[in-house]
Amino acid sequence: MEVILLEKVVNLGNLGDKVNVKSGFARNFLVPHKKAVMATKEKIAEFELRRAELERAAAEKLTAAEKRADALSKVEVVITHKAGEEGKLFGSVGTQDIADVVTAAGAALDKSEVRLPDGIIRHIGGYDIDVNLHADVTVTIKVQVVAEA
Repeated sequence: MEVILLEKVVNLGNLGDKVNVKSGFARNFLVPHKKAVMATKEKIAEFELRRAELERAAAEKLTAAEKRADALSKVEVVITHKAGEEGKLFGSVGTQDIADVVTAAGAALDKSEVRLPDGIIRHIGGYDIDVNLHADVTVTIKVQVVAEA
């Protein structure tokens, strides 16, 4: 299925690219999230009329993401969690936990933006966590997981 991208999509293409994707990916993700439209003649003509507006909006999103990245790069958070004597956590620390602690520290963060190296954290220690704010903007924050006293 051929679609026109309305914004940059990682590993797929940039704004305005006409790409072939599987129909389920287009119907279930790209079109509902307004990341793409079907590539019909009418939609192509409509896109060309709106191209400047979409490029300006994309540039604004990029600058906003870069500002957030500057604020997040200075953030270092500590998460306390119950742990055993060997340093293994009772449970785990996930993306929602990290997003909540960073937001409480003063920098807004959504759990979908957090990229954990192994999916979840199960041991105490220091971690460098990637935060994907935009297709072109990724920042690393420092998270320290410590055992509760």
